[in-house]
Amino acid sequence: MTIFAIEPRQVGIIAAKEFRDRIRNRWVLAVTIVFTAFALVIAYFGAAQQGAIGFRSIEVTIASLVSLVIYLLPLIALILGFDAIVGERERGSLELLLSMPLTRFELLLGKFLGLSAALACSTIVGFGLVGLLLGFKLPPEAWYHYAGFILSSVLLGMAFLSLAVTVSVFATDRARASGGAIALWFFFVLVYDLLLLGALVVSGGAVAADTFPYLLLLNPADVFRILNIFGLNDVRTLYGLTTVFPERLASPGLLGAVMLAWIAVPLGLATWRFRQ
Repeated sequence: MTIFAIEPRQVGIIAAKEFRDRIRNRWVLAVTIVFTAFALVIAYFGAAQQGAIGFRSIEVTIASLVSLVIYLLPLIALILGFDAIVGERERGSLELLLSMPLTRFELLLGKFLGLSAALACSTIVGFGLVGLLLGFKLPPEAWYHYAGFILSSVLLGMAFLSLAVTVSVFATDRARASGGAIALWFFFVLVYDLLLLGALVVSGGAVAADTFPYLLLLNPADVFRILNIFGLNDVRTLYGLTTVFPERLASPGLLGAVMLAWIAVPLGLATWRFRQ
């Protein structure tokens, strides 16, 4: 049996249980309400600093939502997944689960997919409701940008959920797992870009020409930002992306593949560790 050999039915059972648990404890509903409320506020009051209230344009709305999602969604994903494995170990239920006819990879994948489904449901419904409310004001091409924003938000959540599950596998207890999850959030959301900015200053801008674009790809939050902002002509220059990120690397297909790698690589690492 290879490391990735799976029985789909076993994976589905674990995933369905994880999803039902999140539905039962109102987790999905709570996160959906948070996303809907924040998105509505941003859509109608995002331009208040310019003296305008009400929906202005989909580009300004998406740009504002991107900043919100980068701070909020990774934190939610890390909190959701940090005890996926270590929590079962501390409760003494991990050995019981492993005594059933399923492999460690099936258990890990089932938990990841179930948690991903819960997070994706909250993201799609939360932001989708706002899209429906604004639908009568959106031109057809705006729906393409907004749908892309929702899809990329789902991928961002899955990337950080994959990191959270990896932390859960490596951690020896829930306290260390929660600390590791918060450390990841601080690093990728708050610290990483500051380090890149410091490198730019120290090098006098020399880093930007060759290395900087690729360093941005090493942070899923930055990949998400570029994926959404680069396609918005009115906002792209404001963010300064045209000067530090070449257009040849800004293909949605390429950036989407990078985001998928951010999901697959940590999950593969977690699988390797969980089988030790």
